[in-house]
Amino acid sequence: MAGTVTIGHFPTAAAFRPLALPKLAAARSAHLFTDRHFRDALAQFATGVTVICARVPDGGYTGFTANSFNSVSLDPPLVLWSLKRSATNLPAFENAERYTINVLAHGQVELARRFSRPHVDRFAGVPFRMGSAGAPLIEGCVAWFECSHYARYSLGDHVLFIGEVETCERGSGAALLFHQHRYGITPPPERGSEPK
Repeated sequence: MAGTVTIGHFPTAAAFRPLALPKLAAARSAHLFTDRHFRDALAQFATGVTVICARVPDGGYTGFTANSFNSVSLDPPLVLWSLKRSATNLPAFENAERYTINVLAHGQVELARRFSRPHVDRFAGVPFRMGSAGAPLIEGCVAWFECSHYARYSLGDHVLFIGEVETCERGSGAALLFHQHRYGITPPPERGSEPK
């Protein structure tokens, strides 16, 4: 039957009928929702909160709050995140060969807010140590990833970055969450629910 794949057989070219590009374009322009409605629907998906950092050419650092962080692959170890194309620090990340991803703990709400707003020096008073990637590893986080540039794609109004993890470290405690446009904490695990 056309369109199905059975074990041990390869589908014929006729089995694949990709959607024509004009139809895709028409589908894009026919959204029945507003940007706000889309954001509110996405906000129902709870995420962790990260601060992504890189060194800039003058020797300083840049960083921003992101919840668009996810794993891609175990072999090789790849992660992804995205940054708005209008972000002032986009050129710094596009030119950075390496960067760090700091996964925030539940007590770091103010840090998340600081790195999500315009700030003269976002790193002032923030305790951190330098990682092998040459970018800040913020103290008190629940996890850290040091990455090298692997791939980058311009998609819509964002740029998608894929990094290859060079080193990672797990901290302790509850992670900071972002859900329904608000910060929160991960609930304690139920007794006996820990992975074996």
